[in-house]
Amino acid sequence: MLYSTICVFIALGYVHADVYLDEKFLDDSWESNWVASEHPGKELGKFVLTHGKFFNDPENDKGIQTSQDARFYALSRKFKPFSNKDKPLLNMNKDIHCKDDVYTHLYTLIVKPDNTYEVLIDNSKVESGELEVDWDFLPPKKIQDPEAKKPEDWDDRSTIDDPNDSKPEYWDKPEHVADPDATKPEDWDDEMDGEWEPPMIDNPDFKREWKSKQIDNPNYKCPWVYPEIDNPEYAPDPEIYRKDEVCAIGFDLWQVKAGTIFDNVLIADDPEHAKEFGEEAKSSPKDDNDEDEDEDEDDEAIEAGEAPETGEEDGDEHNDHDEL
Repeated sequence: MLYSTICVFIALGYVHADVYLDEKFLDDSWESNWVASEHPGKELGKFVLTHGKFFNDPENDKGIQTSQDARFYALSRKFKPFSNKDKPLLNMNKDIHCKDDVYTHLYTLIVKPDNTYEVLIDNSKVESGELEVDWDFLPPKKIQDPEAKKPEDWDDRSTIDDPNDSKPEYWDKPEHVADPDATKPEDWDDEMDGEWEPPMIDNPDFKREWKSKQIDNPNYKCPWVYPEIDNPEYAPDPEIYRKDEVCAIGFDLWQVKAGTIFDNVLIADDPEHAKEFGEEAKSSPKDDNDEDEDEDEDDEAIEAGEAPETGEEDGDEHNDHDEL
Protein backbone atom coordinates (compact mmCIF):
# COMPACT_ATOMS: atom_id res chain seq x y z
CA MET A 1 0.00 0.00 0.00
CA LEU A 2 1.39 3.37 -0.96
CA TYR A 3 1.59 5.54 2.13
CA SER A 4 2.62 9.12 2.73
CA THR A 5 2.25 11.09 5.94
CA ILE A 6 3.59 14.63 6.29
CA CYS A 7 4.51 15.86 9.75
CA VAL A 8 4.71 19.64 9.74
CA PHE A 9 6.20 21.46 12.67
CA ILE A 10 7.40 25.01 13.22
CA ALA A 11 10.19 26.10 15.54
CA LEU A 12 10.50 29.67 16.73
CA GLY A 13 13.48 30.20 18.97
CA TYR A 14 16.44 29.06 21.00
CA VAL A 15 15.71 30.15 24.59
CA HIS A 16 13.09 27.85 26.06
CA ALA A 17 10.32 25.62 24.80
CA ASP A 18 7.16 27.68 24.84
CA VAL A 19 4.57 25.85 22.75
CA TYR A 20 2.11 28.07 20.87
CA LEU A 21 0.33 25.32 18.95
CA ASP A 22 0.45 21.53 19.24
CA GLU A 23 -2.05 19.93 16.87
CA LYS A 24 -2.08 16.14 16.69
CA PHE A 25 -5.55 15.63 15.13
CA LEU A 26 -6.52 12.94 17.64
CA ASP A 27 -10.30 13.19 17.33
CA ASP A 28 -13.16 15.03 15.63
CA SER A 29 -12.62 18.13 17.78
CA TRP A 30 -10.15 19.38 15.16
CA GLU A 31 -13.12 20.39 13.00
CA SER A 32 -14.18 23.02 15.54
CA ASN A 33 -10.75 24.70 15.36
CA TRP A 34 -9.97 24.47 11.65
CA VAL A 35 -11.91 26.27 8.92
CA ALA A 36 -12.17 24.89 5.38
CA SER A 37 -11.95 27.42 2.57
CA GLU A 38 -15.07 28.19 0.54
CA HIS A 39 -13.24 30.17 -2.13
CA PRO A 40 -15.43 30.32 -5.27
CA GLY A 41 -14.15 29.07 -8.58
CA LYS A 42 -11.97 26.26 -7.21
CA GLU A 43 -12.74 22.56 -6.95
CA LEU A 44 -12.02 22.11 -3.26
CA GLY A 45 -11.37 18.72 -1.70
CA LYS A 46 -12.27 17.54 1.78
CA PHE A 47 -9.93 16.57 4.62
CA VAL A 48 -11.01 13.51 6.63
CA LEU A 49 -9.69 12.15 9.94
CA THR A 50 -8.01 8.72 9.79
CA HIS A 51 -5.01 6.81 11.13
CA GLY A 52 -4.51 5.19 7.75
CA LYS A 53 -3.58 1.60 7.02
CA PHE A 54 -0.24 1.51 8.81
CA PHE A 55 -0.15 2.73 12.40
CA ASN A 56 1.34 1.99 15.78
CA ASP A 57 -1.49 3.32 17.95
CA PRO A 58 -4.96 3.68 16.35
CA GLU A 59 -5.79 6.62 18.62
CA ASN A 60 -2.51 8.55 18.67
CA ASP A 61 -1.51 8.07 15.02
CA LYS A 62 -4.47 9.84 13.43
CA GLY A 63 -4.17 12.74 11.02
CA ILE A 64 -6.20 14.59 8.40
CA GLN A 65 -6.13 13.00 4.96
CA THR A 66 -6.86 14.42 1.52
CA SER A 67 -9.76 12.36 0.18
CA GLN A 68 -10.44 13.40 -3.45
CA ASP A 69 -8.16 13.30 -6.47
CA ALA A 70 -7.37 16.41 -8.54
CA ARG A 71 -8.54 18.93 -5.97
CA PHE A 72 -7.36 22.07 -4.23
CA TYR A 73 -7.18 21.82 -0.44
CA ALA A 74 -7.28 24.87 1.82
CA LEU A 75 -7.64 24.72 5.58
CA SER A 76 -6.64 27.15 8.34
CA ARG A 77 -6.99 27.85 12.04
CA LYS A 78 -6.25 30.63 14.50
CA PHE A 79 -4.40 30.46 17.81
CA LYS A 80 -3.38 32.86 20.56
CA PRO A 81 -1.33 35.68 18.96
CA PHE A 82 2.36 36.07 19.80
CA SER A 83 5.30 38.12 18.51
CA ASN A 84 8.48 36.56 17.16
CA LYS A 85 10.66 39.57 18.01
CA ASP A 86 14.19 38.27 18.67
CA LYS A 87 12.98 34.76 17.84
CA PRO A 88 13.01 32.80 14.59
CA LEU A 89 9.69 32.52 12.75
CA LEU A 90 8.74 29.94 10.14
CA ASN A 91 6.85 30.88 6.98
CA MET A 92 7.23 28.68 3.89
CA ASN A 93 6.98 30.18 0.40
CA LYS A 94 9.94 28.63 -1.42
CA ASP A 95 9.85 26.33 -4.44
CA ILE A 96 10.96 23.18 -2.64
CA HIS A 97 9.52 19.88 -3.82
CA CYS A 98 7.84 17.70 -1.23
CA LYS A 99 8.85 14.05 -1.03
CA ASP A 100 6.61 11.89 -3.21
CA ASP A 101 7.55 8.45 -1.93
CA VAL A 102 5.47 6.28 0.40
CA TYR A 103 7.14 7.15 3.70
CA THR A 104 6.57 9.52 6.60
CA HIS A 105 8.46 12.83 6.37
CA LEU A 106 9.10 15.83 8.63
CA TYR A 107 9.13 19.35 7.17
CA THR A 108 10.61 22.29 9.08
CA LEU A 109 11.20 25.91 8.15
CA ILE A 110 13.18 28.13 10.55
CA VAL A 111 13.32 31.90 10.01
CA LYS A 112 15.98 33.51 12.20
CA PRO A 113 16.42 36.98 13.76
CA ASP A 114 19.46 37.55 11.51
CA ASN A 115 17.04 37.56 8.53
CA THR A 116 18.12 34.17 7.24
CA TYR A 117 16.18 30.93 6.99
CA GLU A 118 16.65 27.17 6.78
CA VAL A 119 14.39 24.45 5.39
CA LEU A 120 14.77 20.95 6.78
CA ILE A 121 13.29 17.69 5.54
CA ASP A 122 13.63 14.85 8.03
CA ASN A 123 15.91 17.14 10.08
CA SER A 124 18.38 17.50 7.19
CA LYS A 125 18.91 20.94 5.65
CA VAL A 126 17.76 21.11 2.02
CA GLU A 127 17.60 24.89 1.54
CA SER A 128 18.83 28.07 3.19
CA GLY A 129 19.39 31.71 2.35
CA GLU A 130 18.47 35.32 3.04
CA LEU A 131 14.86 36.43 3.39
CA GLU A 132 15.32 39.57 1.34
CA VAL A 133 17.00 37.69 -1.51
CA ASP A 134 14.68 34.69 -1.74
CA TRP A 135 11.34 36.29 -0.82
CA ASP A 136 9.49 39.38 -2.04
CA PHE A 137 9.08 40.91 1.41
CA LEU A 138 10.46 44.28 0.25
CA PRO A 139 10.22 46.25 -2.98
CA PRO A 140 13.18 45.59 -5.33
CA LYS A 141 16.32 47.65 -4.85
CA LYS A 142 16.47 48.47 -8.55
CA ILE A 143 13.71 49.21 -11.06
CA GLN A 144 13.58 50.01 -14.76
CA ASP A 145 14.10 53.68 -15.49
CA PRO A 146 10.59 54.94 -16.36
CA GLU A 147 12.12 57.80 -18.36
CA ALA A 148 14.18 55.52 -20.59
CA LYS A 149 12.94 54.66 -24.08
CA LYS A 150 14.31 52.39 -26.75
CA PRO A 151 15.91 54.47 -29.55
CA GLU A 152 13.81 54.56 -32.70
CA ASP A 153 16.71 53.26 -34.79
CA TRP A 154 17.40 50.33 -32.43
CA ASP A 155 16.83 47.11 -34.39
CA ASP A 156 16.47 44.09 -32.12
CA ARG A 157 15.27 41.66 -34.81
CA SER A 158 17.88 38.92 -35.13
CA THR A 159 16.47 37.74 -38.48
CA ILE A 160 14.43 39.36 -41.25
CA ASP A 161 12.56 38.25 -44.38
CA ASP A 162 14.84 37.54 -47.33
CA PRO A 163 14.14 40.40 -49.79
CA ASN A 164 15.16 38.14 -52.68
CA ASP A 165 12.67 35.43 -51.79
CA SER A 166 9.23 35.42 -53.42
CA LYS A 167 6.15 33.23 -53.29
CA PRO A 168 5.95 30.69 -56.16
CA GLU A 169 3.07 31.13 -58.59
CA TYR A 170 1.76 27.62 -57.89
CA TRP A 171 1.60 28.23 -54.15
CA ASP A 172 -1.90 29.67 -53.75
CA LYS A 173 -4.08 26.59 -53.78
CA PRO A 174 -7.30 26.23 -51.76
CA GLU A 175 -7.25 24.00 -48.70
CA HIS A 176 -10.38 22.10 -49.86
CA VAL A 177 -11.67 21.22 -53.33
CA ALA A 178 -14.78 19.53 -54.72
CA ASP A 179 -14.54 15.75 -54.82
CA PRO A 180 -13.98 14.96 -58.54
CA ASP A 181 -15.32 11.43 -58.07
CA ALA A 182 -18.61 12.49 -56.52
CA THR A 183 -21.77 12.20 -58.61
CA LYS A 184 -25.23 13.57 -58.17
CA PRO A 185 -27.57 10.96 -56.65
CA GLU A 186 -30.21 9.65 -59.02
CA ASP A 187 -33.00 10.52 -56.60
CA TRP A 188 -31.82 14.10 -56.15
CA ASP A 189 -34.63 16.57 -56.87
CA ASP A 190 -33.30 20.08 -57.56
CA GLU A 191 -36.69 21.63 -56.87
CA MET A 192 -37.07 19.82 -53.55
CA ASP A 193 -33.44 19.47 -52.47
CA GLY A 194 -31.90 22.55 -54.04
CA GLU A 195 -28.95 22.74 -56.37
CA TRP A 196 -26.63 19.77 -55.86
CA GLU A 197 -23.02 20.49 -54.92
CA PRO A 198 -20.31 17.87 -54.67
CA PRO A 199 -18.78 17.30 -51.21
CA MET A 200 -15.44 18.94 -50.42
CA ILE A 201 -12.23 17.01 -49.79
CA ASP A 202 -8.72 18.00 -48.68
CA ASN A 203 -6.70 19.45 -51.51
CA PRO A 204 -3.47 17.43 -51.98
CA ASP A 205 -1.87 20.50 -53.60
CA PHE A 206 -2.57 22.79 -50.65
CA LYS A 207 0.69 24.38 -49.45
CA ARG A 208 -0.37 26.19 -46.24
CA GLU A 209 0.43 29.86 -45.66
CA TRP A 210 3.56 30.97 -47.46
CA LYS A 211 6.32 32.55 -45.41
CA SER A 212 9.49 34.14 -46.66
CA LYS A 213 12.85 32.63 -45.87
CA GLN A 214 14.69 34.25 -42.98
CA ILE A 215 18.19 35.67 -43.13
CA ASP A 216 20.43 37.28 -40.53
CA ASN A 217 19.60 40.91 -39.96
CA PRO A 218 22.67 43.01 -40.88
CA ASN A 219 21.38 45.85 -38.66
CA TYR A 220 20.79 43.68 -35.59
CA LYS A 221 22.06 45.29 -32.38
CA CYS A 222 20.99 42.71 -29.75
CA PRO A 223 17.97 42.98 -27.42
CA TRP A 224 17.49 46.39 -25.88
CA VAL A 225 17.57 46.34 -22.08
CA TYR A 226 16.00 49.03 -19.95
CA PRO A 227 18.59 50.77 -17.76
CA GLU A 228 17.91 50.43 -14.04
CA ILE A 229 17.81 53.06 -11.33
CA ASP A 230 17.53 52.95 -7.56
CA ASN A 231 13.97 52.26 -6.47
CA PRO A 232 12.74 55.27 -4.46
CA GLU A 233 10.21 53.00 -2.69
CA TYR A 234 12.88 50.61 -1.41
CA ALA A 235 13.96 50.88 2.22
CA PRO A 236 16.06 48.24 4.00
CA ASP A 237 14.41 46.50 6.94
CA PRO A 238 16.79 45.16 9.61
CA GLU A 239 13.87 43.27 11.17
CA ILE A 240 12.37 41.78 8.04
CA TYR A 241 11.93 38.49 9.91
CA ARG A 242 9.77 40.09 12.59
CA LYS A 243 6.01 39.57 12.79
CA ASP A 244 4.31 41.36 15.66
CA GLU A 245 1.22 39.16 15.60
CA VAL A 246 1.54 35.53 14.59
CA CYS A 247 -1.94 34.09 15.00
CA ALA A 248 -2.85 31.65 12.22
CA ILE A 249 -1.61 28.66 10.25
CA GLY A 250 -3.00 26.92 7.20
CA PHE A 251 -2.67 24.29 4.48
CA ASP A 252 -2.94 25.41 0.85
CA LEU A 253 -2.20 22.74 -1.74
CA TRP A 254 -3.20 21.00 -4.96
CA GLN A 255 -3.13 17.21 -5.25
CA VAL A 256 -3.42 15.02 -8.32
CA LYS A 257 -3.60 11.82 -6.27
CA ALA A 258 -5.26 12.10 -2.89
CA GLY A 259 -4.33 10.19 0.25
CA THR A 260 -1.63 12.25 1.97
CA ILE A 261 -2.04 12.46 5.76
CA PHE A 262 -1.03 15.63 7.61
CA ASP A 263 -0.27 15.30 11.31
CA ASN A 264 1.72 16.78 14.19
CA VAL A 265 1.69 20.54 13.65
CA LEU A 266 3.92 22.22 16.21
CA ILE A 267 4.70 25.91 16.74
CA ALA A 268 7.29 26.40 19.48
CA ASP A 269 10.33 28.53 20.27
CA ASP A 270 13.01 25.84 20.53
CA PRO A 271 14.31 23.99 17.43
CA GLU A 272 15.77 21.22 19.58
CA HIS A 273 12.37 20.63 21.14
CA ALA A 274 10.83 20.60 17.67
CA LYS A 275 13.47 18.14 16.48
CA GLU A 276 12.76 15.77 19.36
CA PHE A 277 9.03 16.17 18.80
CA GLY A 278 9.41 15.33 15.13
CA GLU A 279 11.66 12.32 15.70
CA GLU A 280 9.17 10.93 18.20
CA ALA A 281 6.27 11.49 15.81
CA LYS A 282 8.19 9.87 12.96
CA SER A 283 9.27 6.79 14.92
CA SER A 284 6.06 4.86 14.16
CA PRO A 285 6.74 1.47 12.50
CA LYS A 286 4.15 2.14 9.79
CA ASP A 287 6.84 2.75 7.15
CA ASP A 288 7.97 -0.86 7.45
CA ASN A 289 4.65 -2.39 6.36
CA ASP A 290 3.89 -3.91 2.98
CA GLU A 291 3.02 -0.89 0.86
CA ASP A 292 1.11 -2.79 -1.83
CA GLU A 293 -1.47 -4.66 0.26
CA ASP A 294 -5.17 -3.97 -0.32
CA GLU A 295 -4.47 -1.03 -2.67
CA ASP A 296 -7.58 -1.47 -4.82
CA GLU A 297 -9.99 -1.34 -1.87
CA ASP A 298 -8.51 1.90 -0.57
CA ASP A 299 -8.51 3.44 -4.07
CA GLU A 300 -12.28 3.04 -4.11
CA ALA A 301 -12.62 4.81 -0.75
CA ILE A 302 -10.44 7.72 -1.86
CA GLU A 303 -12.25 8.12 -5.18
CA ALA A 304 -15.58 8.19 -3.32
CA GLY A 305 -14.31 11.08 -1.18
CA GLU A 306 -14.39 8.98 1.98
CA ALA A 307 -11.78 8.20 4.61
CA PRO A 308 -10.66 4.56 4.62
CA GLU A 309 -12.24 2.58 7.44
CA THR A 310 -10.24 2.47 10.65
CA GLY A 311 -9.92 -1.33 10.74
CA GLU A 312 -7.42 -3.63 9.08
CA GLU A 313 -8.49 -2.57 5.61
CA ASP A 314 -7.74 1.13 6.06
CA GLY A 315 -5.60 2.65 3.32
CA ASP A 316 -3.78 5.76 2.24
CA GLU A 317 -2.70 6.83 -1.17
CA HIS A 318 0.50 8.14 -2.72
CA ASN A 319 0.61 11.87 -3.53
CA ASP A 320 1.87 12.08 -7.12
CA HIS A 321 2.99 15.48 -8.48
CA ASP A 322 1.50 17.51 -5.66
CA GLU A 323 2.07 21.13 -4.74
CA LEU A 324 2.16 22.46 -1.21
